Amino acid sequence: MPDVSGHHVHAVTVGAGAPAVMIHCALSRHDALLPLADAMDGKVTLIDIPGHGRSDDWDGKHDYQTLVVDAAAACCDGPTHVIGHSFGGTAALRLAVERPDFVNRLTLIEPVYFAAAKGTPEHAAHAKSFRPFVGAMLTGDEERAAAIFNDLWGATPWADIPARMQAKLTQRIHLIVAGGGAIEEDAAKITSAKRLGALDIPVTLIRGANTQPVIKAIHDTLLKRIPNATDHVIAGAAHMVPITHTDDVAAIIRAADQETG
Repeated sequence: MPDVSGHHVHAVTVGAGAPAVMIHCALSRHDALLPLADAMDGKVTLIDIPGHGRSDDWDGKHDYQTLVVDAAAACCDGPTHVIGHSFGGTAALRLAVERPDFVNRLTLIEPVYFAAAKGTPEHAAHAKSFRPFVGAMLTGDEERAAAIFNDLWGATPWADIPARMQAKLTQRIHLIVAGGGAIEEDAAKITSAKRLGALDIPVTLIRGANTQPVIKAIHDTLLKRIPNATDHVIAGAAHMVPITHTDDVAAIIRAADQETG
């Protein structure tokens, strides 16, 4: 159970064998990825990122993405396979770039490093679709912001989510803003051609065929800049692919295990 910059981070470990660390998406918790961890070979440590699950709330002071990166790093005992979904994927990529001693393999499932897609029509469309969310947050209507965000990126329509879960999502929606700068602007230049070109580990990219178009634009940039990256598309899946198509994602990871083993 690591402590990072004064934040207690909850973590659980399942399985045995080669080590892996798994980082969930924003507004979720580690439990959502337990079925994927159980379907993999090896010893998988799953964290609740700050402000989620049983981890401490974000203090509002430390850079949010940095906290998530540090939490994942604290769970790495030597070179580790790091797996991240969505915002968790951006933290996994940053960890590999900044601390290559901790990461010997990456699996990035729809990493939302929007900065990597800047200049593309898909990024412009993403920015336009996200304006209502920004407007709702600026006016303090966090429930409306949560509904907008969920309907863009979630697996279940907002109207079909129980009121108690809607309230929990609304309570955490400020964390989307907390991590927004890192993935939209990428001040650390994690996705630059120079920094990604220095990655000398296998990188597996996974996305759903029916996800937001900006995800393909992000993957295309990562494929061009990372020397040893492969892209995998799962038919019928959208952004929440590791939850809705767990077996397909696990099969891709296991196949990559065999290739790199």
